Amino acid sequence: MSFATRRTSALLRFVVPAFLIIVFLYYWTQPNPGLYSGPSPHVDNSHPKGPEVHDITGMYPTHENTETVPEQPKEDIVPVAPESPQKEDAPAPPPVVSAIPAPAAPQKPSSAGKPHPIDVRIKAAEEEFQEKLSRESKTLEEAAAAYRKRRGRHPPPGFKEWYEFATENKAIMVEDFWDQIYHDLEPFWAKKASRTRKDAWEFEMRINIRDHKATTTSDWFWTKIWKSLIEEIVHLLPDMDIALNPMDEPRIIAAWEDIDGFMTEAHKTRAMKDPSEVVSTWGKLPPADQDPEESVPKSTREWDRTKHFWRIVRRGCAPDSLARQAEIMTDFTQTPMIANNFAAAHMENGYVKNYTLSTEFCHQPDLQGLNGIFVEPITVSATDDLFPLFGGSKLAVNNEILLPAPMYWNEEERFMGKGDDQPEWSEKQDGVIWRGVATGGKNRETNWKAFQRHRFVAMNNGTKLTRAEQWSELPNNFAMPPSSYHLAAQEEGKLGEWVDTWANVSFVDLMCEPKQENKILCNYTDPYFSVRKGVKLDNQFRYKYLPDIDGNSFSGRYLGFLRSTSLPIKATLWREWHDSRLVAWKHFVPMDNRFTDWYGIMEYFLGYEGEDVNIKGHDEEAEKIATAGKEWADKVLRKEDMKIYVLRLLLEYARLSDDRRESMGWVEDLVGGGTATDPDA
Repeated sequence: MSFATRRTSALLRFVVPAFLIIVFLYYWTQPNPGLYSGPSPHVDNSHPKGPEVHDITGMYPTHENTETVPEQPKEDIVPVAPESPQKEDAPAPPPVVSAIPAPAAPQKPSSAGKPHPIDVRIKAAEEEFQEKLSRESKTLEEAAAAYRKRRGRHPPPGFKEWYEFATENKAIMVEDFWDQIYHDLEPFWAKKASRTRKDAWEFEMRINIRDHKATTTSDWFWTKIWKSLIEEIVHLLPDMDIALNPMDEPRIIAAWEDIDGFMTEAHKTRAMKDPSEVVSTWGKLPPADQDPEESVPKSTREWDRTKHFWRIVRRGCAPDSLARQAEIMTDFTQTPMIANNFAAAHMENGYVKNYTLSTEFCHQPDLQGLNGIFVEPITVSATDDLFPLFGGSKLAVNNEILLPAPMYWNEEERFMGKGDDQPEWSEKQDGVIWRGVATGGKNRETNWKAFQRHRFVAMNNGTKLTRAEQWSELPNNFAMPPSSYHLAAQEEGKLGEWVDTWANVSFVDLMCEPKQENKILCNYTDPYFSVRKGVKLDNQFRYKYLPDIDGNSFSGRYLGFLRSTSLPIKATLWREWHDSRLVAWKHFVPMDNRFTDWYGIMEYFLGYEGEDVNIKGHDEEAEKIATAGKEWADKVLRKEDMKIYVLRLLLEYARLSDDRRESMGWVEDLVGGGTATDPDA
């Protein structure tokens, strides 16, 4: 649909179009996707800029060989209703600012017989997956040897029982699958075990394990769900106290410098004691209502409630990282900056190559204005004090210890669907569906343009795209795809028309702040977005493509998407317990957090039939990834796998909480079946 410019005076009829033409020629003819799009934000110069940046990853170092590496929608879900066209203003034209060297431009689909960049990624993913499977352990001895090789220590006491429990539950035994445990726990080897025990016991929300029984004084629903999980394995666990984070948002962000020091000290504790000196018995703790460490002073940690979360979270990045060096944005009222150059480290030819790196933000300072968690989370209560707090998800720099998220264990229908028989791939609708609440934090009139869900919904509105193509309006909260993607629909001036043929994307609640009288609408975003009724997950599974977009934290629907027969397309900044089990482009499709690659991904899978060009789709490849994702989720993301993961996690946690931890382990395979005893017993 085209929209004619409104007639005004004779002079304006010529001047305004001429001005818009000049602006859009400047806007569209930039040479590559590695440019800022949007006006310069107001910045805070109160922090020194420091030296020239070379290290763009910004993650704290690990001394082991590790690989890889939800929001809870609150809506009631009901059938779909039609959507009215969405509206948008035209903001001032954006300047363009150079950033770091741009990533290689995507190849044209028909480039001289070269494979499409996504074909390259799919092939590499298959090779990575097969290489990972080749390391599967088939016996207890092989599993113990793989552990020692990867972890640099003897397995913890109880390892044999863990292995038997895992094999009885048909687990696939690849040591890499437990990498997240060691990433989370390793810094605690540098802290005194007594301090760890004290910190866990004195936290207000916790689960206590004594004599193979789990108890809690909390009636918070997440605590009850996690307790029900632990009760399935408590007969194999020693005494311990487990502190729990009840919030969507993570709470611990120790400074990179502190974690670097902890990791250095932790690495020094790695050793494999002579089997004859290894202790394989567990200690006992006093009753749960008694302080286990009266001689250890109470914690004096402070909780920072600064609403501008970027100011807090960036301390988890390396001092020379871009996140620490970049100026801090303070004005989010303008069109956001889309700086694709910062994606160069994790992209290749326009698409995600390193999924784990794509979920880190330390090399991507522009994300401070593109994700609500960095602008204003729903709740902020953060500390830089490292203590053992367990939670369901976290950002790459957070220091929580990950458990399977409560909604995964509880298998709520709104997150998982009913699990009924789903239609065959060929019977599914050849398009995209997304429904959700306008979450991501507290969106306000002064900041909503920086929120990821608002951006994604706007990008899937054909009317907005058509207006931009026809030079009648600039995008209000997103950037049009760079010409280097060579999108056929865009080159024909029909991007909006094409997107309208396959995108069914809308909010079900605009989550206004403060709340409006009509609770699902919002006075400051009503001009730009309409609201549709929700769609139950089982009906969403009738579509082939399911984008998964972060909300307040991780998306609680991700496991349901993986278990479906549809194809998840995942953009996230959040870490979960299962990340090292999944391979991007093998089990799901990764997407950059700017969503710049979104249209290219969809052109690859759907193809395009235009007036002058036809692009062949890759429906078979989409079905193959969707099928592989479901089959793999049914093998390694079951409730049984959650129990196996948590059992191993808590055995390791119990060991590092014991004063004798450097002498503790399981060594029966090294001493001919004999069991070492505690010399102090």
